[in-house]
Amino acid sequence: MSNFDYTASAGLFSAKDRSGLRYRRFPHAGEAIKYAIEKLPSRVFSGTSLEVNRERYHAEQIRALYESERYPLTRKDPPP
Repeated sequence: MSNFDYTASAGLFSAKDRSGLRYRRFPHAGEAIKYAIEKLPSRVFSGTSLEVNRERYHAEQIRALYESERYPLTRKDPPP
């Protein structure tokens, strides 16, 4: 994932509920990753996938992209 493009557009798929998936489009993958990590409840995040440049990334990979030194956005402060 060292070639990951945080500036590419991205689609985020998450489990809305038992009735199906929720899809959101983001202009930049970094924003989609931030939303997935910081806004989605953990039970939803575990079933989330990110699509960037025709590649799919699942929850563990999304977290790794967020924690990467290359992540371009400010991260939310962890709880005390």
